[in-house]
Amino acid sequence: MKESVYIFSNGMLKRQDNTLLFIDSNNKKKYIPVENLKEILVFGEVDFNKRVLELLSQKEIILSLFNYYGFYVGSYYPREHYNSGYMILKQAEHYLDINKRILIAKNFVEGAVKNSVKNLKYYKRREKDLDSEISEIMTKLKKLNDVSNISKLMQIEGEIKKTYYKSFNKIIENESFKFEKRNKRPPIDRINALISFSNSIIYNAVLREIYSTHLDPRIGFLHYTNFRRFSLNLDIAEIFKPVIGDKVIFKVINKGIIKERDFEKDLNRIFLNNSGKRKFIEEIEKRMGETIKLKKFKNKVSYRILIRMELYKLEKHLLGEDIYKPFVMEW
Repeated sequence: MKESVYIFSNGMLKRQDNTLLFIDSNNKKKYIPVENLKEILVFGEVDFNKRVLELLSQKEIILSLFNYYGFYVGSYYPREHYNSGYMILKQAEHYLDINKRILIAKNFVEGAVKNSVKNLKYYKRREKDLDSEISEIMTKLKKLNDVSNISKLMQIEGEIKKTYYKSFNKIIENESFKFEKRNKRPPIDRINALISFSNSIIYNAVLREIYSTHLDPRIGFLHYTNFRRFSLNLDIAEIFKPVIGDKVIFKVINKGIIKERDFEKDLNRIFLNNSGKRKFIEEIEKRMGETIKLKKFKNKVSYRILIRMELYKLEKHLLGEDIYKPFVMEW
């Protein structure tokens, strides 16, 4: 399996013949072999030139950039051989037809909600008092049946997320990680910082898998297609946030992997420092690589492969070959 390389230090990324060389601000050198490399994720202040991009193009390696706080900035990706005008037309057709769009968007929300409930039931079996949250979410989930526009759908999704987030304080066993409410930009506490960073990593992971399909990341269905960079990766990520991101958040806090010292405060913003980012990425990479057994498959599949499979299912739906149904955990 091809690897991901994360760069947290400041420095320079250079091409050295047919490989890459990173020189950090202390002049420490590290060679990055490209033959088994699928992507580079840059969190530090890194300089590079056209020769680097040419090598990345030749080897089909994606370069993704994140800002100081861990938010996704953009990507460089060699994608020409995957472009499909026909698929773009099919995505646009399903976006412009409200009935076709709402069908796909509802499935994204349903998958996200059911996976959130799976999380709560998992912790309920571990003696957490989550009956009221589960009941409230399942009641609100039924409202999706009568939704006929995207705005109402997103409103119901927002209400369900509020209820879901209320459960975090019951699941998390650390007084230093109290969670009042969701604040995206800026994150106002450690839990918000973890959620935002986790989401950023998952958005990028889904985007990377989209690049391996004929789908266009600019045309989503739940999130509006407008002048934002991408929206389809945000759609698909909703399904996997609970079973990948949230599970890792609960693990790193309850097992003491991430502590108070792994955060920094800047004005009214709290965010993970480089130590915290490294720890979290290590755990989320482990989670992505975990394999699970599903009833309809003979062999176990990893969460990373499940993301790719979700995209293939969507492709088949857009082409009229099958009806899309979201991935929902079976445990």
